[in-house]
Amino acid sequence: MEHQRLGRTGIEVSRLILGCGNFGGIGSSPAFFGRGETEEQAGAIMDAAWEAGITTYDSADAYGGGRSETFIGNWLRSRGVRPVLTTKTFNPMEEDADSGLSRERIRRQIETSLERLGVEQVDLYLSHAMDPATPVAETAAALDELQRDGTIGAWGGSNVDAPWVEEARPAWVQNSYSLLDREDESGVIPICAREGLGYTPFSPLAGGWLTAKYRRGEESPAGSRMTFRPEPYEHLQNDRTYDSLEAFEVLAAERETTPATLALAWLLAQPHVTAVVLGARRPEQLRPALDALELQLSPEEAETVAAVFE
Repeated sequence: MEHQRLGRTGIEVSRLILGCGNFGGIGSSPAFFGRGETEEQAGAIMDAAWEAGITTYDSADAYGGGRSETFIGNWLRSRGVRPVLTTKTFNPMEEDADSGLSRERIRRQIETSLERLGVEQVDLYLSHAMDPATPVAETAAALDELQRDGTIGAWGGSNVDAPWVEEARPAWVQNSYSLLDREDESGVIPICAREGLGYTPFSPLAGGWLTAKYRRGEESPAGSRMTFRPEPYEHLQNDRTYDSLEAFEVLAAERETTPATLALAWLLAQPHVTAVVLGARRPEQLRPALDALELQLSPEEAETVAAVFE
């Protein structure tokens, strides 16, 4: 497994980061708390990731209403290992609970995260979204305080735009980015390149769209993202997207690989991508990402892949 320094943090992360958003829920949605992977299933996924050399695990306090962090903490104690840990705060922990990035709430939430994870320090801490009710300067100052007192190793921003990055000056950014979501190329990514910030994209397969599981004129497969939380991806249901995906599937076949592996290899080939956050519902779903590490597209090959979606 390759490792790379995450921007200015000085912390090395595995080029594949295990996303734990489905442990005990489906992301941060209170409607799905208690669903998603059970603790036993989550443990099997973490075991497989660790065995494959994935040494960075990504969670959030609101994933599964705290269950994700709890599952990770229990796994750490039972296995006696210590991956690089990333967690986040912003979203409510339960229905009608508070949210946001005020100094008071950040300090309260990091303490509960430390307790669930069973550690004294979170290596990497993220604001999970932008908070229009709190000045960016207050959020950044609170996170700087946590870093100075050793509660966190470094901090970054997730689901953030270019103005937020310019003002907050995080150490790295974690945003949605894939062949089907390239908005950051016109704003956030140039800032990261200019300032030497790390960049760790999530949703690298666009909710499964880049795996060829969604077909023109067919119902979404049972249990897929489009049957649970389709809202972020409904805009992809059009002929242009289906045309691109069908051409992409042909391109993958020509290279004797899968669409998922080719999509992940494209991301890993981008010079601004430090590491890719990969969510897996089952251990075998790690395979395409591990194969992508071996594929190693050249810049010219990466351009050919991207051209399919232009």
